[in-house]
Amino acid sequence: MTAVPSQDAQGAQDSLDSHALDSHDDYFYSTFVVEFIVPDGKEAEGDFRRWYDQLVAKASTFEGFTRTDLCPPLDCGDGIVKWHSIVHFSTPDDLNHWLKSSDRQHLLEQGRDTFLAYRYKSFTTGLEGWFSGQFGGAEQHSLGPPRWKQVLAVVLGLYPTIMIQSMVFDALGIMQTWPMATALAANNLITSSILTWLVMPRVSQWLSFWLRPAYRLTALQTNLVGTGLVFVALGFMVSIFNYLA
Repeated sequence: MTAVPSQDAQGAQDSLDSHALDSHDDYFYSTFVVEFIVPDGKEAEGDFRRWYDQLVAKASTFEGFTRTDLCPPLDCGDGIVKWHSIVHFSTPDDLNHWLKSSDRQHLLEQGRDTFLAYRYKSFTTGLEGWFSGQFGGAEQHSLGPPRWKQVLAVVLGLYPTIMIQSMVFDALGIMQTWPMATALAANNLITSSILTWLVMPRVSQWLSFWLRPAYRLTALQTNLVGTGLVFVALGFMVSIFNYLA
């Protein structure tokens, strides 16, 4: 026969378990993980390690610093190597102090010559909102496509959006009597919403083979094909809208 603990006994056990967890809080540290993208090669590796040693040396002077772990590099191909750094501090406040420090920001600026990009992979710091972004809530640097590709992709989505929106509004007489400043503000709000939720996700998906991060080596043929598709699409749309005008 199995004995069933009474409610009082169960409550006492829960209290003991809770006390046991609380008494071990000091064993749980605040940790964050950073992914660094570094060029392949012994020289680049040496430069990164020397810079990273400076980063660790400075972090170790901050209150609550416990240790750092630098994982073995991962060869990702295309001349790219990823390094993962794990930094441990005693409390979230201690970790936040390091993350927000001018010393760390200065070292990251210096490191731009040794790594191509970096971002947080995971962390528990209380700064989730501060570091939130479109790449999964992570601080990041140089992870997007080259700027000239971004410009062409935005124009490809923006041009037909503005043209179609203008044609529809003109045909329906929408905002025709509004003051120019008011109509422009409303038009911009509508255009930006359409771009954000409808147009640009599809443009990005369509051109995903071409809109690769700047640190990734992209074949000349791929760049030519992607750029050519953008200009052909723009030229086609210009012809259509000129015909409809």
